[in-house]
Parts: sequence; C-alpha cells; structure tokens
Amino acid sequence: MKDYDVCVIGSGAGGGPVAYTLAEAGYRVLVLEKGPWFTEKDFFKDEIVCCRRSVYTPELKDERHVLETPDGGGSWSAEPTSESGWDFWNGNCVGGSSNFMSGFFLRLKPDDFRLRSTYGAIAGANVVDWPIGYDELEPYYDKVEKLVGVSGKALPHPHADPRSSPDFPFPPTLEHPLADWLDRSCRDLDLHPLPTPRAILPAPALGRQGCAYSGYCGSYGCATGAKGSARAALLDKALASGRCELRPHSMVARLVGDARGQIAAVEYFDKDGRKQRVDARIYVVACQAVETARLLLRSTGPRHPKGLANRHGQVGRNLLFSAGGSGSGDLPYDHFTARQVDELKVFGPFLNRTLQDWYVIDDKALGGRVKGGSVEFLFQHPNPINRADRLKWGEDGLLWGEPLKRKLKAYFTGASHLRFEAFCDWLPTDDCRISLDPEVRDRWGLPVARVRAGYHPHDLKVGEYLAERSRAVLEHLGCVDVRSFVSGDPPSNLQAGGCRFGRDPKTSVLDPDCRAHGIDNLYVSDGSFMPTGGSVPYTFTIYANAFRVADQIVADLGGVRASRVKDRTG
Repeated sequence: MKDYDVCVIGSGAGGGPVAYTLAEAGYRVLVLEKGPWFTEKDFFKDEIVCCRRSVYTPELKDERHVLETPDGGGSWSAEPTSESGWDFWNGNCVGGSSNFMSGFFLRLKPDDFRLRSTYGAIAGANVVDWPIGYDELEPYYDKVEKLVGVSGKALPHPHADPRSSPDFPFPPTLEHPLADWLDRSCRDLDLHPLPTPRAILPAPALGRQGCAYSGYCGSYGCATGAKGSARAALLDKALASGRCELRPHSMVARLVGDARGQIAAVEYFDKDGRKQRVDARIYVVACQAVETARLLLRSTGPRHPKGLANRHGQVGRNLLFSAGGSGSGDLPYDHFTARQVDELKVFGPFLNRTLQDWYVIDDKALGGRVKGGSVEFLFQHPNPINRADRLKWGEDGLLWGEPLKRKLKAYFTGASHLRFEAFCDWLPTDDCRISLDPEVRDRWGLPVARVRAGYHPHDLKVGEYLAERSRAVLEHLGCVDVRSFVSGDPPSNLQAGGCRFGRDPKTSVLDPDCRAHGIDNLYVSDGSFMPTGGSVPYTFTIYANAFRVADQIVADLGGVRASRVKDRTG
C-alpha cells in the first residue's frame, strides 16, 4: 500500500487547488513545501522584513540561480544571482507567492487560447495554440471566484469575458475617490475603464476576515486572510479535513522512476538535512516554473536519462515571463482645490482600474492586427524606504543635508503619485529557457537552475504602444512629470512555461490534462503548463487550471470516494 494517494510538491496557486480538491474527494494527500509555514500572525506591514531582507524567501548565498542575459555582442553573459542581486524567489513558504501577490485576477480571453491561428506566426517566436479552449477553462475560473474569493463588478465592455455567472460573487473592494477621476478621464478619451477584479475579500466571508485597507498589499502577506492565497483559501480547509498532511522545510531532491518509467517515490531533505523518502499513487509537481523544470531535469534515471518527461528535450524550453512596461505621474496638491486635495490624500482604499481597450491592436505601425494587452492603474507602492532611496540623486549627483530633506518633504507631502503597469505577451523563444548549471550548487549540493532570459523584439513594440497610450491617460487626468519605461528584463515575479502542454510529445512536455507524456502518474499543475501567457497576470489562470487538473486526478483515482459522501451527509 502506498503512503499516500497523491503527493503534491509545492503549495502555491498550482498545488493548493489539487490538495484541496483531492482531500475533499476523500483521498489521502501529502504536500511537500520547501519553505517554512507562516500564518496571518507572521505577516506585518514591515518594509524591512517584507522587501529588504530575505525573510519570506531564501538567502541568495544559499539558494541562487544563474541568470544568462544578452551581452550586447550576440552572445550571453552568465552570473549567479547571489552576485547580481536578481531574485527569482517570489514567496518561499506555505502558499508560495500567492501570499504576496497583488491579486489582480483577470481572465485570459478566448483569443489567448488560439494565438497562432488568430494572429499568425511571428518569426523567431514559438507561438502555438493551446490544446484546450476558453470554454473548457471557464467553469474553473468561475470556481476560483467562488472558492478563493474574487471581488469585482462585471460591466459591459468591447472585450468583456464570457461568463457562466452574471457577476462576481463578492462586490468590489473599497475604492479610492481617484477612481472616479480616472473613470471620467478615460471616458473623455473614449476608453472603457473596468473595476479590477481582486482576489481580496472586501468583508468577512469564507471563514476569513475582510480587507483591513492598510495601503500595503502587493509584496506583503495578508494579516487578515482577506487575500486569496493558496494557504488561506484552500490549504487551511484541506488540512481541516483530516485527509491532508503538509510538511514544510521539505526540499525535494528528485522524483524516483521505476523500471517501467513511472514514478515510484519522492526523495527529499527534511528540516535537519536528513534525506527522506515517501511514495504515492500519483505525483503532482507545482514548484513554480523555474523550479519545476529544474526538478524534472535533475530527476534522471535509466528510463529518463535526460530528466523526467524530457525525452524530446522540451523540459525547460519556452519559458515565459510577462512583457509590457510601467509608468508613473504626479498629482501636485497645489494644482487642485482644497476639496480635491482632501480626496487625493485618502489612504487605504484601492484605485482598482483596468483598461483592456488595447487588448487587440490594429495598427500598421505594428504590422496590422496584433495581440495587445491590459493596463492596470494603481498608486505608487507606499514603501517609504524604497521611495526615499530613489530620491537621493539630484542633477549633480548624490544629495544630502537640506537639499535632500526638501526633496523628500515635497515628494511625500506635496503630491499623490500614480502609476500604471502594462501587461502583454512575453513571446516564447528558443532563447528563454531553463537548464541545470554545470557548476553552481545550492546548500543541499543540488545543481541550480540556469535561467536564459531572452526576449522577442515584438514584446517591446507592443509594450511601448501600451505605455504611450497609458501616459496619455495620466496626462489627461492632470498628472505632471509623466514618465514610462519598457524593458526586456524578465519580471521575476511573473513566471510560466517551461513544461508546455500539447498533443504532440515531440513539441510539448504535458498532455492536455497536464499529465507528463509517457508517465501516467506524474502531473504538473503550476504555470509551467502554459504555452503562451496572455496579457494578464498569471495567478488566476494557474488557479483555474489546477482545479481542472485536480478533477482529472480524482477521475483517475476512481472518482469521489463513498466515505467522503458519507462525511458530507453526516
């Protein structure tokens, strides 16, 4: 008899739905999480803890990556992140990076599932259609909204998502007065602003507290449980069922194959560095894109000499980040009436506005009809240390003393500061991928991931298009000193791809159910499955697909157990 029915490796947005669903269906589930187990009482609005120390993520000297970037001369430069300071860890703890997300929960659109057939091929990009369509994922988007807790308001819109439920299950979070300003400004420009759906409860529900509106959300853990992290929304309930066990501080070294090439066991290091072994009927990998590919590549054996599911060399290929750009502008108080200034100074509620008017772009400058993206409008993050640090430079170099004090005072007390984030497709290419570094090891002696982070020039063209039009919105609103940037640098908090799903084992790692080709008891349920990323943040889609995969696993195991039906009725 196996130790467990299902072993889930990773506890974030890809692992949480699987553990929850299988436990609810009556199966014995083990979740292995490399990081510690934090709860609401461990999360504080402390910028040093959150963002300037490695408290919720590993120390880079112990767990680094090696990043390859273009050197400008047609070759690549490689550097360990312990030296460069790049950090690809987004939340190394129970619940993963979903603890620290901003919670922008926008769906992919039908065209995102058929990018190649809708918009055509792009030279140098490995664009393909998905093996499933929007209709197959829509019920799971709906399920996430209800179970994880998504607040919002469905409004008519030229690019409105097809929905099986007429509206969101929870009303929007409290909105800042500036949201009305932004609505009016957008409508003046014939644009269609939308309330941003958020995986944040506006009031107590689902056994969790509502938002405290502290002003600190993105990058911070939620002290009330209002944010729909995998831990707060799903794992706590899975554990309460008595059928799910969670082991933190469990670093999985490899998946062990048997003589038939199926998975026979998991080997992992416990908190004390001792190697442990556990087995299950089905194994689910959900370590986030970079680490999932790394685990499969190092899980070699007689039947898998190049790594699990890597017979055709596809594991680690077609890695995705998120393209786009960012910009900001200032609203000086001396430009507005006293009443308007009072509104601008309100602190806590969300701006919560999205534009998707450029989700499809038809412009000769971009070659005709092309896929565009989404734009989120929000306030500058309130982190005071980070904001003050950016103000230390003047026209003639480093500022200090009285000039620095005056600049700090003007910035913090003389204006409100808006920004936008534009999201568009990071096209998959041969130059964005994961491999194992031949020399660098982590603290367990395991080879680290080598991340080649190449981008496609088309990404920058679309990103600049979105940035230009977003700047115009800020300027029309009354912002001054409006600036923006578009970069090919990978945003490390938005990872997907590397184990794309598809129907052909020669060009994909997983089948349409996210089961590894040729390995019947191995699934991947994090964002690695995505062949293209769309023009929205990934977490909502990862959640939805993980619920879809979980239902398939339940079916593979024989359906909902009779004992679970009995539990529900008595």
